[in-house]
Amino acid sequence: MVDEQAREEVVRFTSDLIRIDTTNRGGGDCQERPAAEYAAARLAEAGLEPTLLERTRGRTNVVARVPGTDPRADALLVHGHLDVVPAEAGDWSVHPFSGEVRDGVVWGRGAVDMKNMDAMILAVVRNWARAGVRPRRDLVIAFTADEEASAEDGSGFLADRHADLFEGCTEGISESGAFTFHDGTGRQIYPIAAGERGTGWLKLTARGRAGHGSKVNRSNAVTRLAAAVARIGAHEWPLRLTPTVRAALTELAALYGLDTALDDVEGLLEKLGPAAALVEPTVRNSANPTMLSAGYKVNVIPGEAVAYIDGRYLPGGEDEFRTTLDELTGPDVDWEFQHHEVALQAPVDAPTFARMRAAVQEFAPEGHVVPYCMSGGTDAKQFSRLGITGYGFAPLKLPAGFDYQALFHGVDERVPVDALHFGVRVLDRFLSS
Repeated sequence: MVDEQAREEVVRFTSDLIRIDTTNRGGGDCQERPAAEYAAARLAEAGLEPTLLERTRGRTNVVARVPGTDPRADALLVHGHLDVVPAEAGDWSVHPFSGEVRDGVVWGRGAVDMKNMDAMILAVVRNWARAGVRPRRDLVIAFTADEEASAEDGSGFLADRHADLFEGCTEGISESGAFTFHDGTGRQIYPIAAGERGTGWLKLTARGRAGHGSKVNRSNAVTRLAAAVARIGAHEWPLRLTPTVRAALTELAALYGLDTALDDVEGLLEKLGPAAALVEPTVRNSANPTMLSAGYKVNVIPGEAVAYIDGRYLPGGEDEFRTTLDELTGPDVDWEFQHHEVALQAPVDAPTFARMRAAVQEFAPEGHVVPYCMSGGTDAKQFSRLGITGYGFAPLKLPAGFDYQALFHGVDERVPVDALHFGVRVLDRFLSS
């Protein structure tokens, strides 16, 4: 049972963590240590023994273990990242690092991605310490650095250099799941993530013959690159249904009283209306051009041109992704992975998923829990190196009109206080079960 202090603390911790500016601009430009020390202090006050770990000075991670009552049970990893993406204060209604609580809402960068979940974790374990509660399984709590970039200073470092701290962990939970999705017809859907597309951030390089801009040049690097980028941007990737997405479509079709044969996926997506947004990004691979760089003067043809592509591929879809990129770039453009991480898939018929479903439905009986696959990625990718199966489970009960997904990395990021209270109750019920 979550007490009044836990409900107060989850709001205060969210606000306090937002006030600690942990902006990750990439390239190592971030300092998570103040937030890590804050989280470690809250854990220590609950009687735990947190360990602070760094690969790079200031890029701090926190790990602590909560002993369970059943030494035979596998351990569960509960993790959240401490860094956030940049925010331009001039674009916001409230300063992004104020942590202001106004009209029942906590404002600031990280309110949904993902200092809210960090605060929930802290509030739950402190509630247990006051009540003398222990979970059945050992819990390993991890607050990580660098998730918003390469994770090399965060979960990658922990998985590669400190695997012993995660001994016994077979499953893990983290961000982007169990939030309220309103479909516009009165239904409330709670998607729990049981998969992630793989990450393939690409660097394309075209080389040609440098020369004067006034001369005919059949080996123009910019032209070659532009043609390849246009082909990639226009490519229609084929439909591919993974087990997680198939399960999501089957449950959504049943919810809406539609045919569950999945013979016509495009037709089914049209019939699902707004709910199609939960699965549409994950029925195929994708590759979106995002950056271009070439030349230094308008009358000089450069010898090299570079582009960057945000590529994502489904579980089992990496070979197709590679082969297709070879075809689309052609003989005059080379490509390489700038950042490369695996796709993930987790079973939806596992007892852990059933307990997550039950915890949500206990506090939101009007809701419909469905599995889904994330279009992006989380630290679960790095922790999968340790054999840990990852789920997205950061519960929030949100009001209609609150566009949760749009607030990830968006302007005016915020989270309702009531959503935090719901989240800490659901998380407590799941973890204590």
